Amino acid sequence: MSVQELEYTVAGMSCGHCRSAVTEEVEQVAGVEAVEVDLESKRVLVRGEDVSDDAVRAAIRAAGYGAA
Repeated sequence: MSVQELEYTVAGMSCGHCRSAVTEEVEQVAGVEAVEVDLESKRVLVRGEDVSDDAVRAAIRAAGYGAA
């Protein structure tokens, strides 16, 4: 197993609710250990072991946003 650091640009996030929605969804992805959301840069940093990129993108979509 290897620790990964995945970074996404998520347009449309602008408030605490946005941060909470994305964090809550992404934290449920298997292997995710930490989620950092930076509203100013619109970036989401995900750390964990054997984290699926597709699963993280799906979680971001479930929160109502798109990931680039």
